Amino acid sequence: MLQVEGLAKSFGGFKAVAEARLHVPKGQVAAVIGPNGAGKSTLFNLITGHLKPDAGRIVFKGKDITALAPHQVSRLGVSRSFQLLNVFPRLTVFENVQVAVLARLRQSGKMFTPARKLVVTETTEVLDKLGLTAYADRLCTSLSYGDQKVVEIAISLGSSPELLLLDEPTAGMSPEETRTIVQLIKNLSGSEGLTILLTEHDMDLVFDVAQRIMVLHQGMTIAEGRPEDVKKDKAVQNAYLGETG
Repeated sequence: MLQVEGLAKSFGGFKAVAEARLHVPKGQVAAVIGPNGAGKSTLFNLITGHLKPDAGRIVFKGKDITALAPHQVSRLGVSRSFQLLNVFPRLTVFENVQVAVLARLRQSGKMFTPARKLVVTETTEVLDKLGLTAYADRLCTSLSYGDQKVVEIAISLGSSPELLLLDEPTAGMSPEETRTIVQLIKNLSGSEGLTILLTEHDMDLVFDVAQRIMVLHQGMTIAEGRPEDVKKDKAVQNAYLGETG
């Protein structure tokens, strides 16, 4: 589904990403882990077109997307959520998701049809998948932080992606909210067959949901493979998991 080869990005003299490599098989949940400042968010920004790499390439479903703009990457089937909450706070839950569906179906320019009558079925289907139907008419500002994060994922799904990138989806959440997100990831990957790439600091979550893990250290891939193999890797233990010997 996704292949990253020799990716590099510098800001001035600082190498945020250097020689990063990554393979995400179709239908799997893959995770990128690493210490703060390892380059995880920069990597996500490169994959989604928000940043252009200095070197390397990004291939999605056999197509080189390295030079594409974010909207072009999105239309090919790649969507993402962000570390910081990224919703329209003064719109309802339904309207937040509806905006994404309208953009996907390229109906956002219809000037003479009331927006509330457009893509109702498609928007409702996304809300149903994420258990948000009961919140459809509520303003996002009235929801808990955890529920707003679920809305953000729903917005990402509104573009009907084949690959979903989740940037620290449980950051700032309570244990109960984290459990909800974990189950949501499992459902999207299992019953929906969605391919997911996530970054996350909660190692229990990573080893619970991911079938493949890539470890970034100082912008470089130091390990990639099955969770059980990555966990045993001495370079990973020394650089990230805090073990020695």
